[in-house]
Amino acid sequence: MLHKVELPYTRFLSPDGQALCDLPAWADDFNLLTRLYRQMVLTRLFDQKAVALQRTGRIGTYAPTLGQEAIGVAVGSLMHAEDVLIPYYRDTAVQLMRGVRMEEILLYWGGDERGSDFVDPAVAQDFPICVPIATQALHACGVASAFKIRGEHRVAVTTCGDGGTSKGDFLEALNVAGAWQLPVVFMVNNNQWAISVPRRIQCGAPTLAQKAIGAGFHGEQVDGNDILAVYDRVQAALERARHGKGPVLLECLSYRLGDHTTADDATRYRSADEVKQAWLEEPIKRLQRFMAGQGVWDESREQALISECQGLVQEAVDNFEAAGLQAPESVIDHVYAQWPPALAEQREEFLERVARRGGSSDE
Repeated sequence: MLHKVELPYTRFLSPDGQALCDLPAWADDFNLLTRLYRQMVLTRLFDQKAVALQRTGRIGTYAPTLGQEAIGVAVGSLMHAEDVLIPYYRDTAVQLMRGVRMEEILLYWGGDERGSDFVDPAVAQDFPICVPIATQALHACGVASAFKIRGEHRVAVTTCGDGGTSKGDFLEALNVAGAWQLPVVFMVNNNQWAISVPRRIQCGAPTLAQKAIGAGFHGEQVDGNDILAVYDRVQAALERARHGKGPVLLECLSYRLGDHTTADDATRYRSADEVKQAWLEEPIKRLQRFMAGQGVWDESREQALISECQGLVQEAVDNFEAAGLQAPESVIDHVYAQWPPALAEQREEFLERVARRGGSSDE
C-alpha cells in the first residue's frame, strides 16, 4: 500500500495576482520586482525571436521557454557569482541572468561552438547547455564534490524537466548527493510534458520532489508560475546548500505553453482547452497584475519596457548575424583537452580537405 508523503508546497500569488497570504518583506522592494519582471519579459521576447529565426532557417532546432520564465529568472537572480550553473536545454532565462549573451545563445542553437565560449568572466565556469537527458545532474555532483573537498561555500545548481527525473542518471545523482551531503540544488521544471508524454503516466510517484526522500535529503514543491514563491524557495535552497546542510530538490510546477522544441507539434498530443487554461496561470501576467495592484506598474511602463527589450533582442540578433562562420576545425577542436597523436594526424587531414574545398566543412 502506498503511503502519501506530505511535502511543503509554496504559493504566494493567485493567477490573477492577488496575495494569498502574508508576503515576505522583500516583496515590497519595487526595484527587485521590476528587475524580475523585466527579465521575464526580456526572456519571452528573445524566445519569440529565436523561434522566428528557426522558422526562417537562421538557427537550428530551438527549445522554447514560453510559460516557464519565472523559474530561470528566480534562479539566476539568486545564485552567487562564484556558484556554478549546470544547465539543460530550456535554461535561457537563467543563462541570461547569469551573464550569457543573447547572441551566444543564438550561436549555440545555430550549431556554433562559440556559443558555449562565454565572453563574460562571471559565467566562465558555468557549464554549456546539456542536451542528453539528465546527465547534467551527475556533472553537478562532480562540481559540488569539488566544492566540498576544497571547503568552499559555493553551490552547484542543475536543472531538468519532469521527464528527466525518470532517468537513471538523475536518480544516481540524487543518491550520491544525499550520501555525500553535497552542496547541490536540483531544480526540476515540472512543465507537465516529457515531449509528448504527460506527467500523469510518465512517473507513478505522487510528486517528483519526494524522490529526494529516498536519497536522504530535502525536497519540496513550489508554484513555478509564481515568481515570488520560486524566489523565496530558491533563496532558502541555496542558503541551505551553501552552509553545509545538504542538497535540495525543488520541484517547480509550471506548464510548457509552447512546443517541446521547434521540431515538435504539441497540437498532436494535447488539447487546446488544456493550453488555454494554462495560459490563465502563466507567470508574467501574474506578476504584472500584482505590481499593478500595488500601484507600481502601469501601461506606460509596460510599453516602455517592451520597446527597450525589443531593442536589446534586435541588437543581439544583429551581433549574431555579424559573427560570421566559425572555423571549420571548431567542430572537432573541443573534443579533447589534449589531442591524442592518432587524432592529430586526422585533424590535419581534415583541414587539408577543407582547404581543397575552399573552406567548406560539409564533408
